[in-house]
Amino acid sequence: MRSSGSKLWILMITAFIDMVGLLMVLPLLPFYAKSLGQGGLMVGLLVSSFAVAQLLTAPMWGRMSDAYGRRPALLVGLTASAIAYVIFGYALELPHPLFFLFLCRIVQGAGGGTVSVIQAYVADATQPGERAKALGWLSAATNAGVAIGPVLGSLTHAWGPRGPGLFAAALCVGNIVFAWKYLDESRDMQEAAQSKADPTQRSRSRDAVLHVVTHSAEPASRLIWIYAIAMGAFSGVMSMLALYLAKRFGVTEKTIGFFFAYTGIISVVTRALILGKMVDRFGEIRLSRFGSTLLAIGIAAMAFTKPITDPARVVAMLGGFLPASAVVVLPYLPLALAVALLPLGTAFTFPCVTAMLSHVIPSRERGLYMGVQQTFGGAARVIFPVVFGILFDLALPLPFLLSASLVVFTIYLGLGMESYVRPKTDTVASTV
Repeated sequence: MRSSGSKLWILMITAFIDMVGLLMVLPLLPFYAKSLGQGGLMVGLLVSSFAVAQLLTAPMWGRMSDAYGRRPALLVGLTASAIAYVIFGYALELPHPLFFLFLCRIVQGAGGGTVSVIQAYVADATQPGERAKALGWLSAATNAGVAIGPVLGSLTHAWGPRGPGLFAAALCVGNIVFAWKYLDESRDMQEAAQSKADPTQRSRSRDAVLHVVTHSAEPASRLIWIYAIAMGAFSGVMSMLALYLAKRFGVTEKTIGFFFAYTGIISVVTRALILGKMVDRFGEIRLSRFGSTLLAIGIAAMAFTKPITDPARVVAMLGGFLPASAVVVLPYLPLALAVALLPLGTAFTFPCVTAMLSHVIPSRERGLYMGVQQTFGGAARVIFPVVFGILFDLALPLPFLLSASLVVFTIYLGLGMESYVRPKTDTVASTV
């Protein structure tokens, strides 16, 4: 059997390729919808349909992986993605193209529910004290896919409308072969067999979701709420980022990509090079609070960051110390800092919260509850952008102030978690 380190690298490669395929087709959706005479509402529905399918299927994938293993669940999920990419490639040529675009997104989202399985795999294959670092490395790999995927999508679109979808499907098939050949099972299948044989040891997805709602004070429930609220706050802000930058700083569709690339690079570097050292020094609980604090500060700062309306006056006030061209650029410095705190905060928060969740739930239900976490996070990603969009239209600072307040509230929810989350050097699954 492979070591836990080699398993993690294989899983990272699998997750990276999967994310490249996803991001090859996602940026093209608005253009496909526009070519069909659709507007922003339909684009929003197409985007959110993925999240809806993902949040509905995530617990099912987690439960399946608990019972039958992580590897088969991942392979089935990747197969669903390959089918979705083929549908996307031919959607515009079929009789009802909009229907097939929605079908593509729903099938893709259902396959994307395996995010919880990947997280459970990491928890199976690593020691408790190493899980936050391993999850950080995994998210760094997926963020690298986010940076590369759109470029490949644009390049393959030169082959025609089929190009991106079929290339992504081929990439996904190669990924399936790679995972089938090199990715070992991480689940303790003896424990899985015992769990299947004893129905009292298995929790249904619906029961687990209701348990989080009705027993919110329990450690696992609190961690899931922390994850969901922070994820919703962050997703809501990111959904408004382009509108915010356009309204306050005149950013256009030609320049918005640089801001997303800026946050993506910071996210990859932080998760790959800094997160592990920070976990070793501060521990998961303290680091998650530090990350939430950075995230709240960055979001709140965006509400108050504005360009200088009269550069000449500021130059005169400074006695000509700085030229007008330099004064105009000055507001972009706090903006750059505020935006940078978003990927920094999320990099320190989400991997640590997920790692802590793996500590407080038994291994036989690890996939299930990580699926439930993704369900709550997915619901937040669907709801918060809509709410924040309404608030943005009322007053620009409102969504940012609400988001920052919600993130601060998650810090309060995590108080006292030290008594429950005490990583110890336990025995990793027997397949390691």
